[in-house]
Amino acid sequence: MPWAGGNISFNAGDDPAATVAARASLLDALRPRGLSTWAEVRQVHGDALVEEPFAPEASALADYRMQDSPDADGMLSSAPGKGLLIKTADCQPLLLAHRSGRHIAALHVGWRGNRCDFPWSGVTRFCAAYGLDPADIFAVRGPSLGPSRAEFVNFDREWGHAFRPWFDPHSRCMDLWNLTASQLESAGVPRRQIFGLDICTSLNAEHYFSHRHDPGSGRQASLIWIEA
Repeated sequence: MPWAGGNISFNAGDDPAATVAARASLLDALRPRGLSTWAEVRQVHGDALVEEPFAPEASALADYRMQDSPDADGMLSSAPGKGLLIKTADCQPLLLAHRSGRHIAALHVGWRGNRCDFPWSGVTRFCAAYGLDPADIFAVRGPSLGPSRAEFVNFDREWGHAFRPWFDPHSRCMDLWNLTASQLESAGVPRRQIFGLDICTSLNAEHYFSHRHDPGSGRQASLIWIEA
């Protein structure tokens, strides 16, 4: 879920005390809904996944700086109470859950993640890790850069011909939302089980952090967890 309580990343240049307060407030708000703690990784715009990532004790969570966290852009878990937190400011937070409610995953999908087909490989490896059928996976994409703002002036160099169906040559923008949906479908997730919050962070920068709108932007949180 996007968090309206402030920036939750220590790498965004904010006053650390304000970030600690935002993180503490987020945890306090979600504890009654079965969240005990959360895990996060150092997101690097790739396709690495961590199974059952480390999550600190709740008492240390607000000020947890991730010095020893792995470089990755996805996490998998079957542990109740442990959330998987993705930080974004235009990239797509992609949250996955198995129909049983016993297995979850969270992916940070920047445009480089789309280019390396991370939605497809993330679902494929999620299912392989727990012996799941992709037909039983549900996916939700959070607020992110919309089709009218995802401009790429060097499309041929940065993307290439294979991605032309999602590129508008007139606006020079990519439809990353539909590209992600297509990559999920190619992994076997049924279209009827793919959902998106079609809110463009750049067009709604008064409510969401957006790097395109403000390069000094903070980061909002998207979380998924199994109720404790």
